[in-house]
Amino acid sequence: MKRLLLIFGLLILFAAEILRVYFIMPFPGSQLSNTIDIAYWLDKNIFWIRIVCLILIAYPFIQTLRFDKTWKKILLLVVFAFYGVIFYFFNFKFEADRMFYQPKNKNFANATNNKIDSNKLVIGVALNGEAKAYPIQIIGYHHQVRDTVGNTPVMITYCTVCRTGRVFSPILNGKEEDFRLVGMDHFNAMFEDATTKSWWRQATGMAITGSLKGSALNEIPSKQMTLATWLRLYPNSKILQPDTLFNKEYDDLVDYDKGTIKGSLEKRDSASWQKKSWVIGVLHRQYAKAYDWNELVQKKIIQDSLPNEPLIIVLEKDTASFHVWNRNVNGNVLQFNKNINAEIFTDATTNSSWNMNGECVDGILKGQKLQPIQSYQEFWHSWRTFHPNTTK
Repeated sequence: MKRLLLIFGLLILFAAEILRVYFIMPFPGSQLSNTIDIAYWLDKNIFWIRIVCLILIAYPFIQTLRFDKTWKKILLLVVFAFYGVIFYFFNFKFEADRMFYQPKNKNFANATNNKIDSNKLVIGVALNGEAKAYPIQIIGYHHQVRDTVGNTPVMITYCTVCRTGRVFSPILNGKEEDFRLVGMDHFNAMFEDATTKSWWRQATGMAITGSLKGSALNEIPSKQMTLATWLRLYPNSKILQPDTLFNKEYDDLVDYDKGTIKGSLEKRDSASWQKKSWVIGVLHRQYAKAYDWNELVQKKIIQDSLPNEPLIIVLEKDTASFHVWNRNVNGNVLQFNKNINAEIFTDATTNSSWNMNGECVDGILKGQKLQPIQSYQEFWHSWRTFHPNTTK
């Protein structure tokens, strides 16, 4: 009985420590099952699990040290030393917020003083007359950066394993909430709010477990494009500069923008419709559709219609910046020609000319502007996982 209690208590103790982190970090096989509720329960009850297990093994542990043979005592001490190693790594090394830290210094520069390469991808936000650009190479490491744009609190987020850039309002239940990176679910970053300890999925802004399960953060419109393109749209934009404390971490993502990074979790599949293939995802009134990035590179323009949402997707000559606009102008759905000439494309409906800012620069519609549709470039595995009813 003494030995059974000891073995049972140790097994539960080891399993709880390991599985609590295993289920929410990208260990082999950990992200393939719906185990988030188990992980959440373990995380919130780990203290009591430890207490119960230590109570179970206390008596047999003492008895072994007092009366058993020397080799059994040594073996028991080795097992406890191993538990100490497990405890250290799974509580101080493998947890997400112990691996990815928030920037200590958030410095912004204007276009003149900026040190970020103009070809780098950014997540751009424009609110209340102010525009800011957040390089993906920077926020990709931090996973989230808290800031204000146009006196509005914003939470800029990015998950490099899903290639998902999202901007959310951190206002929750009427107050500005703090969030920490807690791990991932189905390879997507998760954040925990400080008040209710609920876990939130980065790709959708949904609370997936905890007391606020089913709630959603308000998303703030954003764009992904090169810094050069963003500055063309917003020449007075401020640009987030690197925090020099994390230069090594940023260097690890230097090839991320182009998908040529070495890490298997973040490297692009160059073929279409593979797990790590790039797609453009569009969500309209719960109707989701994905568009193949390779097709867009080939055609430069893709026209389509979601229910009550005629759209056009245009790729700029840098082959990195894209736009998704509504083709409905003044009640008329425009049909565009397939060719782009000197960054100008025309609609076949009125023969008007449009630039890459979505502005009509010549023709009877001159002065009109195409309305942007929120869209995302991300990995196909991410889009189809979090939008299971998507079409393509």
